[in-house]
Amino acid sequence: MRRYRRALLLCSAFTFFSSLYVFNHLASSLEDTDGRRLGELRTPHGGSPDSGNVFGKRPGSAGRRVRLPSRCKSLSVSYWNPFWRLPADVCGLNRFMESSFRDGTNSEEEDGGDESSHLAVVACGPRLDETLTMLKSALLFSKKPLKFHIFADEELQGRFQDSLHSWPKSVQSKFNFTIYPITFPSGNENEWKKLFKPCASQRLFLPLILKEVDSLLYVDTDILFLHPVEGIWAAFSRFNSSQLAAMAPEHEEPRIGWYNRFARHPYYGNTGVNSGVMLMNMTRLRKAFFKNGMTTVALQWSEMLMPLLQKYKLNITWGDQDLLNIIFHHNPENLYVFPCPWNYRPDHCVYGLNCQQAEEDGVFILHGSRGVYHNEKQPAFRAVYEAIKQYPFGENMETSLLQPLEAALRTAADSYCGRVSHLFTKSLKQSIASVRREP
Repeated sequence: MRRYRRALLLCSAFTFFSSLYVFNHLASSLEDTDGRRLGELRTPHGGSPDSGNVFGKRPGSAGRRVRLPSRCKSLSVSYWNPFWRLPADVCGLNRFMESSFRDGTNSEEEDGGDESSHLAVVACGPRLDETLTMLKSALLFSKKPLKFHIFADEELQGRFQDSLHSWPKSVQSKFNFTIYPITFPSGNENEWKKLFKPCASQRLFLPLILKEVDSLLYVDTDILFLHPVEGIWAAFSRFNSSQLAAMAPEHEEPRIGWYNRFARHPYYGNTGVNSGVMLMNMTRLRKAFFKNGMTTVALQWSEMLMPLLQKYKLNITWGDQDLLNIIFHHNPENLYVFPCPWNYRPDHCVYGLNCQQAEEDGVFILHGSRGVYHNEKQPAFRAVYEAIKQYPFGENMETSLLQPLEAALRTAADSYCGRVSHLFTKSLKQSIASVRREP
């Protein structure tokens, strides 16, 4: 009889602890479900979530924790759900997004309306003159009003404002601008700042910061427009229903390509793409879900950036451009590729003529990569930069811009790119003639 009692007691104890174990796991799963439901909230416009977004590490061995910002240390996020969304700004990402608007310095209350072409640039350190020359080149030939979104470090913000307000009133009437601070998601600022060049990766967060902008042209500071901005802007109208960004190939000739010879990560197409000139359909970027090579679950733009950096940061050379190549390697249907005259770099003329369309139509956008505007390596590129920088607003472009440029290019005729300098002035002459015909 005692044996039966002992057996009954053991069975009862086992049943009690089993029930407790099951109840505990059931409560935990319900809590996780609530968290996921919070994470699925979207803005009324279909953009990025209202809730704060934590950028986790890439998946690794079982049980690995996702590194959170310090204010979130008490929240446990396990390996199996590395892209957890937290409720209502727990980690301050909403404040990061909103402060970028609030802290911006506006030249006007309105953004220029639907008629404006929106142009964004990121400038840090000794990039003031280079950026102002780029903005000047955009204004010289464009017929539509322009809206400039200038992201600058604290030292440059006031200098940008003073310089732009010093331009002639007739020029100021053609554009308005907003100056924004350089801002990265809290908890990961240093990693993003150290990526490639200071501030360069800010461009990756533009869809999340400029929430009210539908379409945007991003350019590096070392870009010069030799053709109206609306020329490249017209590529938006050629997007199909899947395409949400546009860039030019990194190389046209695979034998001299960088990505296909040296890259240690996925890249777009045969030779990769160059991100110095990039069209962004911001509305589509915010709404889209992207294949990513890290998980079978498609992720939104904001969810994908930090995990990509964590996975590839030891393998990338060109920073944010490499991350964009990785993204569009996995999502080639989302990218529109425009031809090389819209992003013409020294590589196109140093190693022979590697941009056939430029030989036919001329160069529309000049990209002075590797600092060629400020050294003697490519004097033809530097000549174009100096000619636009020195040109006084309002003067005759034929005599005060084109003729001095052609004289400077003749002195560069013995350099690799100087031998094809007529490509730099072909489109420029047409742009000047078009401005001259304006009433």
